[in-house]
Amino acid sequence: MVDSNSDGMKSGDERKSITKKNIVKAISSEIGLTQKVTKEIVEKVFSSIVDTLITSKRLELRNFGVFEVKKRAARMGRNPKTSKEVPIPEKYVVTFKPGKEMEERIQRLMKEQELSDDTSTTDGDNSVSSQDGPSDSPPSPSL
Repeated sequence: MVDSNSDGMKSGDERKSITKKNIVKAISSEIGLTQKVTKEIVEKVFSSIVDTLITSKRLELRNFGVFEVKKRAARMGRNPKTSKEVPIPEKYVVTFKPGKEMEERIQRLMKEQELSDDTSTTDGDNSVSSQDGPSDSPPSPSL
């Protein structure tokens, strides 16, 4: 749905974060609603997630994952500049555990991306070493 290479995004580890604006643009163009209406819907969804976490402490979205509010206990930390111990108060944090379907999809897509990244980095190298044997894989297409 959201094209990671749109809006001037770079590939590889240099990617920018996807913003709410990117999500609104992608959904708007995909389903044909105005960006204004789409933005209202996206903001309502995000607001509903936060409200649910405040009231219920847990939000389970089937095939997506589980958001949960957890309490982090107070602890002692260390100031890296002075090496002094400092107390860190307890706080509430939101955790996310991806659902099985999301986890599998991400793993599959990341492996595909790694493979395409690997083939694209070797395309520019036309030199052949005498130690290199024949390749079993077909040449990758030029981009």
